[in-house]
Amino acid sequence: MENKLKELENKVRKGLESSYKKLLEFKRQKNTPLIITKDGKIVEVKVNTIANNG
Repeated sequence: MENKLKELENKVRKGLESSYKKLLEFKRQKNTPLIITKDGKIVEVKVNTIANNG
């Protein structure tokens, strides 16, 4: 049971990483900022300031 849970966790993590990379690439193509929350405030982050390795 624990192996299946670890396997599922790894798949979910890989899927999230893939989605994050695709999001950054989309934002780069459209030249639009990434909107996030930081310390409870809404912040715009220029995608050019984020490393390519995600």
